[in-house]
Amino acid sequence: MIGGIVFNYLFSAVSLLAISVPAAAQEALPPASDSVTDETSITVTATGTRTTVQGTGQSVTVIGPDEIERVQSADLARVLERAPGVTFSRNGGVGSFTGVRLRGSEAEQVLTVLDGVRVADPAAPSGGFDYGTLLALDLDKVEVLRNSNSTIWGSDAIGGVIVASSRAEGGVAARAEYGSYDTLDAMVSAALSDADTGFLGVSGTWFQTDGFSAAANGTERDGFEQWTVNGHGRYYFSDRFEVFARARYAESMLDIDGFPPPNYALADTDEVQDTTQLFGSAGAVYDSGPLFLSAAYSRAETDRDNLDGDGVETFTSQGTSDRIDLRGEWRPFGPFLLNFGGETEWTSYKTLFDAGNDTRISGAYLQGGLEWRGIAAHFGARVDDHADFGTEVSLGGDASYAFAPDWRVRFSVGEGFKAPTLFQLYSDFGNLALQPERSLGADVGVVYGDRVLTSGRVYAAVNAYRRQTRDQIAFIGCFLSADPICVDRPFGTYDNVARSAAQGIEVEARVGLGDALVLGGAYALTDAKNRVTGLVLPRRPRHAATLTADLTPFDRLTLGADLRIVSSSFDDAGNAVRLDGYETLALRAAFGLTDRIEVFGRVENLWDEDYQTAAGYATSGRAAHVGARLKL
Repeated sequence: MIGGIVFNYLFSAVSLLAISVPAAAQEALPPASDSVTDETSITVTATGTRTTVQGTGQSVTVIGPDEIERVQSADLARVLERAPGVTFSRNGGVGSFTGVRLRGSEAEQVLTVLDGVRVADPAAPSGGFDYGTLLALDLDKVEVLRNSNSTIWGSDAIGGVIVASSRAEGGVAARAEYGSYDTLDAMVSAALSDADTGFLGVSGTWFQTDGFSAAANGTERDGFEQWTVNGHGRYYFSDRFEVFARARYAESMLDIDGFPPPNYALADTDEVQDTTQLFGSAGAVYDSGPLFLSAAYSRAETDRDNLDGDGVETFTSQGTSDRIDLRGEWRPFGPFLLNFGGETEWTSYKTLFDAGNDTRISGAYLQGGLEWRGIAAHFGARVDDHADFGTEVSLGGDASYAFAPDWRVRFSVGEGFKAPTLFQLYSDFGNLALQPERSLGADVGVVYGDRVLTSGRVYAAVNAYRRQTRDQIAFIGCFLSADPICVDRPFGTYDNVARSAAQGIEVEARVGLGDALVLGGAYALTDAKNRVTGLVLPRRPRHAATLTADLTPFDRLTLGADLRIVSSSFDDAGNAVRLDGYETLALRAAFGLTDRIEVFGRVENLWDEDYQTAAGYATSGRAAHVGARLKL
């Protein structure tokens, strides 16, 4: 399948790339092989085990702890929009349902991994992850891989993979912030770390806001409150063998607006949504140098309860996932390596109106690689067996070549698939004949330097990509329909009827001007269309960019600005409801009172832009926040 279409994909990609490669930089970074020591140059998304961003041909952006702190906001969307190709839609303020898309994919086609646990909700109709339930308060690192990569990650990795990691450093850290809409958040973490013995850490976060009306035409405030507790432990039996355990518990309460009678239009309601999440994993790691092995068991639970103004349940759902997996890397000799792995996952769901069901999927992959004299190349295959739809095979490969000091050309091609969800298979709307959604994506790019900057350095990257997706699952209305698929399903069902394509260009750049100023930018042109109707896919803006600046005029003081520019899009598949483009500016400042205490503040949406990312749902106006950090 790959060989027959890659040339067509890449011909248009290379043509676009040829006119888009940035001019050569003024000053070179050290060669990648000498400079990659920072943790923010390490990624797990490319191979499933630790490798360098420079050692893969895949498009990966790693956002580290310093950059997350500079953003200041608890809103994870503010962090993610620093990577090209990332867009999102939200049904209200922070905490409201938030869908993240990569390169024009569906939000449910992005695999999300938190601290090694796949956190999609099996009870959600499309099986996606709600980014409104994950804040950036205690996150230490976020990796964004933009391309289909089911070879390594299995189901859901059609648009790409986002891997988030919680804080895991010794010492004591704390932060507190207060701002507009009576928003208050706090984080505290404490950990003991010993290089010979292990690590033991705990952290907690709390976020509360009175918010604003989720319905753009509403008047009541819709608030959000969440608290989380995290624990992380590692014990080193030797310099080669360790065991670990992690757990995260989060409880959220969100005020939501709905569609009350008699008009059934979006308006103020007294409804609330109570969400409880438990994510955890435990396992062991063996690392002898040539051989690396990691084995783990993980569990993810998501429970949601929707309550009306009288506290009566209007909807409930429970989704669980249990998973065992083994991942490894073997370097038998010289420049050759072998990545491998296998896993089995059991998922189940039930709702207030549905007794639910369960299923199983097992998979294994093998990826060979060569890393030699500036060349890094990998090719692999994966086989998955699903208890309901059968076997799926995924292929993928990538290559990177350092053709000059600090310059690399990279290429990747990968297949992706997304298994039908339990709701799509077994609910009253279900269809047991469903097949998985399938994709084929390819990209090519040129990279200069390293995204981890010091003063006076330059980083630039340009990618051109194309992805085609087929057998996409869509809801089919059955009212007064004679279609045979509607037999015994008067209210509708699901079927593999949709096809889509996305192509575009991504640009990243960071420039350090002396010791005081760093400028950055991320831009994506996305052309995403329904291949059946020819219409633009909803909520996919053609242009999206984030421009950043960080100025350190003197020691201890940092000033910053973030400009987000998004073009217009459509809210519906029929392209009848238009979402206007928007530009928002955030200004921020931080001052170190001592080496351990810092105060900070920012103003978001400085010019009070009125915009929507989902039709009918409001977004925040101008908002100011102040806070402080402590590190011991």
